[in-house]
Formats: sequence, structure tokens, C-alpha cells
Amino acid sequence: MLSLEMNLRTQKSKAGSARESGDRSANCACDTGTGRQAVGVDPELKVANRKRLRRIEGQVRGLQRMLEDDRYCPDIIVQVASVQEALRGVARNLMRNHLRHCAAQALGSDDKNKSEEMYDELLETIYSHLR
Repeated sequence: MLSLEMNLRTQKSKAGSARESGDRSANCACDTGTGRQAVGVDPELKVANRKRLRRIEGQVRGLQRMLEDDRYCPDIIVQVASVQEALRGVARNLMRNHLRHCAAQALGSDDKNKSEEMYDELLETIYSHLR
């Protein structure tokens, strides 16, 4: 879980430095003007993702115990794959929400720049994070 937190911090840091350096990022429906923040999050989806992340947190603690107990490596690898798939499920939910709210508004906009920026953001997200 520590590496997940470090990865999230790194992504936030990169996003912040990209904005500071003048990198164009899409002004989607998530942009509140005070920083990029989701405003169209489905409450049920948010609850489901929080539950899923708590379950994943428990799985990671289980992995730590398996390592401490010198469990058989293939058994640990199976559990690592399970955690990775669970995290991909959270990412799929987030992408679905982003497409329904933020991207739909930006892509449906009459502002061609806004649409192009959203296309770029979606492609970057897919290529970088949802492999």
C-alpha cells in the first residue's frame, strides 16, 4: 500500500508541475477553477470504490503477513495479481465516471480546443495508466 501511496503522490506532483510549466490540460467538467476536482461523481460509485479500496487495503496487509511468514512464492504472486485486478476495477469505475461526466461535457462542447484537450487527456490516461 505504501508504494500505491507513493505512486499517487508522484502522479499528483507530475500533474502539478506540468500545469506550472504551462502544459495544456483539458478544462473538463471536473475543473472547478480552484484546481481539478471531480464534481460529477456518482455517490453510489464513490461508496463502492471506497469499500473496494478498504478491501484492497486488507489484501495488501495479508500480503505483508504472507511475506513475513515466508509463504510459498507462487501463492504470494497469485494474491498480488488479485490486488492488481481489484485496483484495475477501481480504475475502470473512475474512467467510466470520467467519461460519463467530465469527458462527455468537454467532448460535446462547441469549443474545439476544449474537445481536443479532452481527447488528449483521455488518450494519455489510457496509455499511461490503464494498461
